[in-house]
Amino acid sequence: MRHLGSVQQKIPCVFVTEVKEEQSRKRDGQQFQVVATEKLSPVALEANIECALATEKLDGTCCYVTVYEGQPYLWARLDRKPNKQAEKRFKKYQHSHRSCKGFTWNVEEDFKTVPETWIPAHRVKLLDGHPVPDEHGHIPGWVPVEKDNKQYCWHASAVDYEVGAALVLRPSVDNQDVLEIAAVPLAELLEKTLELIGTNVNGNPYGIGSKKQPVHFLVSHGSVGIRNPPPVDFQQLRSWFQESPEGRVEGIVWHCSDGTLIKVHRHHLGLRWPDGDTCLCDRSLVVHVEGMVEEYDNSKDSFACFSRLNGQSFSRLQDIDLTI
Repeated sequence: MRHLGSVQQKIPCVFVTEVKEEQSRKRDGQQFQVVATEKLSPVALEANIECALATEKLDGTCCYVTVYEGQPYLWARLDRKPNKQAEKRFKKYQHSHRSCKGFTWNVEEDFKTVPETWIPAHRVKLLDGHPVPDEHGHIPGWVPVEKDNKQYCWHASAVDYEVGAALVLRPSVDNQDVLEIAAVPLAELLEKTLELIGTNVNGNPYGIGSKKQPVHFLVSHGSVGIRNPPPVDFQQLRSWFQESPEGRVEGIVWHCSDGTLIKVHRHHLGLRWPDGDTCLCDRSLVVHVEGMVEEYDNSKDSFACFSRLNGQSFSRLQDIDLTI
């Protein structure tokens, strides 16, 4: 099986990008947007993008599984960002130079404080022992998801540290066209990055769960492949997103053989997202939350709900009803 990369830094676009002075389609209040040109990026060419594995880019929030206090733990993405004064100085420099190259940061003074448990992402560069901000002025990093932290309550709903498991949505081993929801040991997910998707994440473009019964899963990055992906060509990709049933996705992430990750987002191509039903929510699925039913019997959490549905099949992801 091909080794899948993990998301430990911002993923570059497959095309050379440019900034346009117009309202962003992706972020409200942002008066510019990054769009793709038709030229493949040097990074994509060097990584041999044509031979890469094309996977679905999921619209959620990034997570990471690594050890905390001696056991496998889920960590939430938390980028360390500049304070207001430093950000103003950075944006002024960007505007006048049309680039961030040459800008000098004082990491100790220019950035907001983060929790003591925060760690920088693996691919963050260090200078004199200090993490170096990326071209966006951020330092990607992680904080452990602790059960009593309300800020990360939806992350916490997808893990059970007592049992040592996570609720994972993935293609079924028996049939890659069918999805399955499984309770996966956190130890099996160590050092992987995943996407948390569900009711209360990013506006829930997949229509999962409800306000009465919110549902959240973790999806390992690269686990949802794209069948018959289009050639890596601007016009063909744009047509695929607009016309193919498989193209009803937020974007594509290519996993290259050297570990490089490269992406394209619908917004890069001037396309809307979300735009109607998604490819993911139309897929059939089966529930496999088994083997630990006793631990969940007296619980009202997601694990208990799914354990009661163990073995059941649904024609669409959106058809799951945990209120039964």
